[in-house]
Amino acid sequence: MVYPKIPLAQSIIQICLAKGIKNIVISPGSRNAPLTIGFVNNPEFRCYSIADERCAAFFALGIAQQTQKPVAVVCTSGSALLNYYPAFAEAFYSQIPLIVISADRPQSKIDIGDGQTIRQENVFKNHSLYNANLSEATSVENDIKINKAIHKAITKKGPVHINAPFEEPLYQTVSKQSVDAMILALAKAPNKKIAIDEIIEFTNIWNQSKKKLILIGENKPNEIDNEIIEFLANDDSVVVMTETTSNLHHPSFLNHIDTIITPFSNKEFKSFQPDILITFGGMVVSKRIKANLRNYKPKHHWHIDTLRAYDTFGSLTKHFKVHPNQFFNQFLRFTIAIQSDYRSVFQEIADLREKKHQKYLTKIPFSDFKAFETILQRLPENSQLQISNSSAIRYAQLFDINSSIEVFCNRGTSGIDGSTSTAIGAAVASQKPTILITGDIGFLYDCNALWNEYIPKNFKIILINNGGGGIFRILPGHEETPVFNKFFETSHCYTAEQLAKMFGFEYSTASDEISLTKNLTALYAQNDKPSILEIFTPTRENDRVLLQYFKELY
Repeated sequence: MVYPKIPLAQSIIQICLAKGIKNIVISPGSRNAPLTIGFVNNPEFRCYSIADERCAAFFALGIAQQTQKPVAVVCTSGSALLNYYPAFAEAFYSQIPLIVISADRPQSKIDIGDGQTIRQENVFKNHSLYNANLSEATSVENDIKINKAIHKAITKKGPVHINAPFEEPLYQTVSKQSVDAMILALAKAPNKKIAIDEIIEFTNIWNQSKKKLILIGENKPNEIDNEIIEFLANDDSVVVMTETTSNLHHPSFLNHIDTIITPFSNKEFKSFQPDILITFGGMVVSKRIKANLRNYKPKHHWHIDTLRAYDTFGSLTKHFKVHPNQFFNQFLRFTIAIQSDYRSVFQEIADLREKKHQKYLTKIPFSDFKAFETILQRLPENSQLQISNSSAIRYAQLFDINSSIEVFCNRGTSGIDGSTSTAIGAAVASQKPTILITGDIGFLYDCNALWNEYIPKNFKIILINNGGGGIFRILPGHEETPVFNKFFETSHCYTAEQLAKMFGFEYSTASDEISLTKNLTALYAQNDKPSILEIFTPTRENDRVLLQYFKELY
């Protein structure tokens, strides 16, 4: 086997292998040549070459999102490393394990005017779980840092940075390794349980409360036990609100939060105010539910997560540092049923909203709103759905999605910058057919994502092109002016046709309900190469249709 001659590169590769880091995304460069040579020539690693560093990091994020195992992303020195930051921040807030390994100049070359050189050490310090700043020579200290970095990524579910200085020559190889890296054992995570006195204390609060709201943010598919779902669904004092990214389904759960609460009066918001709010999962999409719970705070807010608890509503009173299954399996056996109309009242409201929702759909013209209804109804069962940020995820919140479909979105930082790259990485790692629904600005922003030779043939992009950032038209302060069009909405006349042609995608278009229905059928029937279906919607009609929707729910 071929190995890099530089001992430090050998150590990094040996430790990665020992820790089960199998997926390596490499951004081509010269300073990282020792790492590239070592990873690519070892058949134990699956290596991907992605030229654009920002795309490479989000591609790696998509793989890690699906596997829930760390993925290494490797780059050369200089500004290449900085392009990893958007995905690095997303990994931090979405709790996805990501290992950035950056090649660097030796310390003596920093800040003396040497080419392709920046201050790389601790560059991600605000969002990194661990920074392994290595020295050029191999050492026990280096090995310990590498081990610690990987352990942090695994146990704390987030991004770490390993910075490795290499001196030229960089491309020399050997047939036998010169180092035997130290491998530290990963400490077994303790089996956390809630103390019995805590269980009694908090179940006493539960058993005296008639209004309990469970709000579930981004959640992995099949994460919550069915027995827990059924228990919560049948408690009259419990309302369970889910989002598109919650991946949690039951007929009694309320999964269109904005549709339900937007028409509320102050009196209704007050009556909705929970005694207990229990949250688990990642970031919540709905701005309305966040605003409501900040204005009408619960008496108690308990968050369940093994690692973190954000005080999103300014009312956090308890963080249970266990998995939700562990919490509910211990907790629910001590609860008692109490008389309450909390769930039934909300079910009546939800039923009324659903009738008005369906009625509205029958009378609106073709628009973003109508397109989403058509698209989401026709998604293939047992597929994976990736949704971009901004308007796309918010429209998706207003419609039902088949419970067999797994839904993902980069809600850690909610940026548009890597949705396509993430979706492609996820498609590579998943065995399921993957569909990305994206808006035009997010798609164009991340169009280098298509410069990728690993895209599965059954990967589909549904691109909704409304000629700009349509979300700005529904935000306060919208006025039809040149300033708004240019500096907020980012109006444009671009399409994806030439990009599809350049990168070898099948391309089709739709501009009304009939052509959309027809071309969705054709889209899912075609699996010879990846596909883009571009849907053109009326820029100045979309916001009117959406805003009128919320008015007609009253």
